[in-house]
Amino acid sequence: MPPPILASVEAGVQTITLNRPERLNAFNPEMHGLLRQALERAADDDAVRTVLLTGAGRGFCAGQDLSERDLGGDAVIDLSVTIETLYNPLVRRMRALPKPIVCAVNGVAAGAGANVALACDLVLAARSASFIQAFARIGLVPDSGGSWVLPRLVGRARAVGLALLGDKLGAEDAERWGLIWKAVDDDKLMAEAGALASGLAAGPTCAYGLIKRALDDSETNTLEAQLDLERDLQRKAGLTEDYREGVAAFLEKRKAQFKGK
Repeated sequence: MPPPILASVEAGVQTITLNRPERLNAFNPEMHGLLRQALERAADDDAVRTVLLTGAGRGFCAGQDLSERDLGGDAVIDLSVTIETLYNPLVRRMRALPKPIVCAVNGVAAGAGANVALACDLVLAARSASFIQAFARIGLVPDSGGSWVLPRLVGRARAVGLALLGDKLGAEDAERWGLIWKAVDDDKLMAEAGALASGLAAGPTCAYGLIKRALDDSETNTLEAQLDLERDLQRKAGLTEDYREGVAAFLEKRKAQFKGK
């Protein structure tokens, strides 16, 4: 059997492919473990400056693999264990990664699969792709950060509609609603996502990580707290080699050659 996660690094971009196409790349424990390992490598390896996440086959990710659930007998089913040990650590790792994550949604992204995609920093989707908050269809609530991110991206009314009805949202509507960065033609998805990831990999990596931190913290900070955070993060950014290079390139009217340091 091929591994459920494929990972490779080239020119600063770590491409991670969810690789269970026969199950629409639905999550199982092995897949979680290998994806976490790949993200840890991205965090620790200076050669990795951007992550590109996509799925193999005709779908991005169908969420949890329900075929692995044993619903027989009278045993108590405690889904909080799966959430606490697998999905929550995954979303936290993605949001804390001090490097950009580009997601190329190549087909359906359903349930936790949709919310893992939305945990990325820049989401591109093929025009034929769709996003489905499928939880209510099986008597569950959105997880993997879905109940947090949806109202912040699309507003409460649309978030409630997506969560309660479980309707399919096409990529073009997802772009129009502000759920994703861009919808692109199917045959151009990976080329455009790759170009975006490559551009980020040549950019000021430390600044990107600080930008992620600032935007995430702004969701709960007061203005005063956010102003203080901007001050502190700007101090860190100003001490990087990339800042010096950026200013020098600006003054010399040339393209900056960032090293991610």
